[in-house]
Amino acid sequence: MMFNRYFFVRRRNLLKLCVLGLFIYIFYASSSSQGHPEHKEKNFHHEFGNDYHVENKDVKRDVEPREENKRQVENPVLIVNIKAEKYEELRKIIEKYDNSKKYHLIKDNGANAKGMSIDEKTLSSVEKEKYDEGWNKYAFNNYASNLILFNRSLPDIRLEGCKNEPIPQDLPSASVIMCFHNEAWGVLIRGVNSIVNRSPPHMLKEILLVDDFSDFDYLGEALDLYLKENYHGKVRVVRNTKREGLIRARLHGAREAKGEVLVFLDSHIEATIGWLEPLLNEIKKDETNVVTPIIDVIDKQTFEYKYSISSRVSVGGFDWNMQFTWHGLPERLYKQRKSDHDPVPSPTMAGGLFAMSKNYFERLGSYDAQMDIWGGENLEISFRIWMCGGSLLTVPCSHVGHIFRERSPYKWLPGVDVVRKNSIRVAEVWMDDYKDIYYQRLNYRLGNYGDVTERKKLRENLNCKSFKWFIENIYPELWIPSKSLYAGAVSSQIICHFNPNKSYIVYLNLIFI
Repeated sequence: MMFNRYFFVRRRNLLKLCVLGLFIYIFYASSSSQGHPEHKEKNFHHEFGNDYHVENKDVKRDVEPREENKRQVENPVLIVNIKAEKYEELRKIIEKYDNSKKYHLIKDNGANAKGMSIDEKTLSSVEKEKYDEGWNKYAFNNYASNLILFNRSLPDIRLEGCKNEPIPQDLPSASVIMCFHNEAWGVLIRGVNSIVNRSPPHMLKEILLVDDFSDFDYLGEALDLYLKENYHGKVRVVRNTKREGLIRARLHGAREAKGEVLVFLDSHIEATIGWLEPLLNEIKKDETNVVTPIIDVIDKQTFEYKYSISSRVSVGGFDWNMQFTWHGLPERLYKQRKSDHDPVPSPTMAGGLFAMSKNYFERLGSYDAQMDIWGGENLEISFRIWMCGGSLLTVPCSHVGHIFRERSPYKWLPGVDVVRKNSIRVAEVWMDDYKDIYYQRLNYRLGNYGDVTERKKLRENLNCKSFKWFIENIYPELWIPSKSLYAGAVSSQIICHFNPNKSYIVYLNLIFI
């Protein structure tokens, strides 16, 4: 009896010890989690919508699908040796611009391509100031953008033939290169999210954000910290040490890229479901294929994603002012199509969104590094692709939305018409005698366009065809002024005469200059 009582007492004491130990463990774990911010669990991750795996769940992949509404990463890499004070400073900057928590209760904002209509007359003075600041800084309605989730859903707008097209698993890997200068936080992050969520992980090697010397506070160390905490090393920033412009910024990104294919995108875009695979597939078929997606419109006022499901495709052209133009697919090419989702040849491209084999990009001469900022580079690379043995294709199965601004919010080189300078470099190297048609419009005032010796040598080494060949074989629809009865500028004079019958006689004089 004494033995049984003794055993009962020892067992009760043992239970007390276990409870005490558990309490000490909980207290210690709680205390240690409140230490240095480098080590504590973060609760600010985005809940990434998983469009690729959720909306393409019937397609088998060679990678494990991610669970819906699960964190994209587990905080694998943080900025090393950052002081607690600096960390908190960067966190405050991020939280100022990141709407993932602020608007988590209105998840339908902008969802499924819908926009946000803002009646500025109903805004308070403080909100109206934010509204105006968005337009002034970015040339689009950043106020509306900030009310839309940075991870919104978009509908599957592909043609049925695209959805049923088999997807090869051995497509080349892609480095997406997005150059930016003082871009809006939400627009940049929404674009990145759309690419990450709607690209097969084994095909998306990386996203390279090339910072062209931005000076907004949120695009510095705060952006670095945000990317490292949220994208598992998939997205990284490379920075220019001075303002270089789009052309040289893209060259910087191309040098840093590790993927087999370079996908150049602007920093104010959104990718849709199935956007990447068709581009990579055409390049896999032929390394000399350079491909562009269908470019949809993201409304700069409401951020509505506008699209048209149609088998008719627009392709690129240009006029004799060296300006890019859109036009419908010529009937001769339309008749050659076997299906409504076949890629179609395009004489030129807009230049903001396209994919190209990295090897072919380098072999073909990349970009003309002597061009400044932006403008003309799209026509230059289009001419070079066609004249030097490649093909430029528009791929109807790939859709990417783009914000088209009415003005550039950025500072350009003072006293230099960079678009004219760049265009003259294009004409000198690639347009042969046809360059005179453009020069006539400039009254032969060419100015200093730099040395084009190396680019002419490149054309010779690549054994490229003539510009006459390009017009006759690739762009026969192009209007040639020399084939017109009259050529030159036209001015008009209108003269009105009032007669006694209370009627007007109008004379219109056309004067050819």
